[in-house]
Amino acid sequence: MSILFGCIILGLILLCIYFYQQNVKLNRKVRYLQPLVETAENIRDILYYCEVVPKLNYLYLSKNVNDLLGPNTYEEHLNNPESIFEIVHPDDREILINKKLGELNFHEAIQVRFRNHLGHYIWFEEYATPIYKEGKFVAVLGIYRNIDEKVVLQQQLEYKSTHDALTKLYNREYFQRKMSELNEIEVPVAVIAIDIDELKIVNDSYGHQMGDRLIIEAANCLKNHAMEEMIVARIGGDEFAILLPHATEMQVKEYIEAIQKNLQVGDKEVPYYPIRISVGYAYSETSYGVMEQLLNEADAKMYNEKNAKKESLVGV
Repeated sequence: MSILFGCIILGLILLCIYFYQQNVKLNRKVRYLQPLVETAENIRDILYYCEVVPKLNYLYLSKNVNDLLGPNTYEEHLNNPESIFEIVHPDDREILINKKLGELNFHEAIQVRFRNHLGHYIWFEEYATPIYKEGKFVAVLGIYRNIDEKVVLQQQLEYKSTHDALTKLYNREYFQRKMSELNEIEVPVAVIAIDIDELKIVNDSYGHQMGDRLIIEAANCLKNHAMEEMIVARIGGDEFAILLPHATEMQVKEYIEAIQKNLQVGDKEVPYYPIRISVGYAYSETSYGVMEQLLNEADAKMYNEKNAKKESLVGV
């Protein structure tokens, strides 16, 4: 019995020594990893490690998610990882679903928008890495970076590059780009050319600021009556051009009638009312290879109408 008891005591001593050594090793690892943990906690990006099976479960999530998306976000998402689908922009939800299923292209960065506690959507860029265990997709390791200012600035630059500064309509460059696109496909299309009749008179009599107001009023009318797919552009000082893909000729005529009627109504104290325009349009059942021809035809009809008005005034 004494021998057996001694063996038990010796075994317990050895086990204690083993656990002590393991504890020392663990403490060393903790001290080694502590700077990395502190660095992760202090950076502005959102780091996470999330299991996807059997359900979403964060093994790690940066606490600074509260700074970017609002107070209590950290606790809410730890308790309910599925809540990320409640704050993602509806147009970006499919991206997160594909990531959860492991069907995302993890070789490329993704851009998604999350709603903060104020109700504003913020743009984030994410680099995600899939984690596999025994060949099965089990988790995602990722980092979200706030790129909202960058995206907003890029959108502003893109807007300025495609829009006219005065009227906020599309500019000539964008109009030509859409012309080229339509020229390569086959869809019914119309081109409308419009010119303001009395801009020079307004400029000479009341100044260019009043002339700018005249252009803006005309532009607003063209835009307010536009259908969804229409491209309304200012291509010159008092010249506008409009593309109507997938439209019928009847819709083209109805649009022209609507804007001409609307331009007759306005503030009678403003010297440029009623606003008079000259209009020409060309229509084709197919856009393929004929866009320049349609623009020239519409332009010619518009100038014919404008010249006819001048001749009638001379005759009077």
